[in-house]
Amino acid sequence: MELRLIQKNVVVTGGASGIGEETAKAFSREGARVAILDVDSGRGDRVLQEIRKEGGKADFFRIDLTSEPDIRVGISRIAGEFGGIDILVNNAARYRQGDVRSFRKIDLEDLLAINIVGVLWMTRYVTESMISSGKKGVIVNVASEAGLVGIQNQVIYNLTKAAVISITRSCAIDLAPHGIRVNCVCPGTTETPLLEEALSRVQDPASVRSSIEKSRPLCRLGQPEEIASAILMMATDRLGYATGAVLSIDGGYTVW
Repeated sequence: MELRLIQKNVVVTGGASGIGEETAKAFSREGARVAILDVDSGRGDRVLQEIRKEGGKADFFRIDLTSEPDIRVGISRIAGEFGGIDILVNNAARYRQGDVRSFRKIDLEDLLAINIVGVLWMTRYVTESMISSGKKGVIVNVASEAGLVGIQNQVIYNLTKAAVISITRSCAIDLAPHGIRVNCVCPGTTETPLLEEALSRVQDPASVRSSIEKSRPLCRLGQPEEIASAILMMATDRLGYATGAVLSIDGGYTVW
């Protein structure tokens, strides 16, 4: 199927690993030029070189999503170098465990800054660029199954992902008059560095992994490329009538 992404300019946050990495590579394989955003320059450069080795077009930009000035200047630079931005994927996120009696203030502030405020600033400056250049762009936000249902012992992560879904729906309404579509994918637990980091902090990682797998009808974890494929489709004109849509890709977790 022709996805019509040749000559499209795409920005992917958290593009140096996991779902973001696979998303950047997927867009590149479809002919898009990709701006990989991350704070990890080492991993970002690795992804960049892998894309270029395949003949793709990409650039890496070190942008701190906790810094509004960093985002503003970075988006201005990307729009100038790329000749505008057509697609934004708000993928970057952080994860912390803890229930309402045990979460730490530092973790709350960290997750709010990246998972919510960073999404808002990215969306603001990218949409301003789209509107000023006359582009009818697309934004795909990466939320989580945790934004749809309550999941034990991760209250602040859950609330940030629920907020991403709310941001998606609100922006879909606000930006529709400008021809900008805003959609959201909600991955289930996926094989990413974020997951490995979380498992490294538990007493019995193998048991916890098995429990997560068995908690969904498909009895397995998701793969980053599966989530990337959904993001890709949400961003194409093939789904041009979709805005404010929330797509679950969770192995059936939220069905039970």
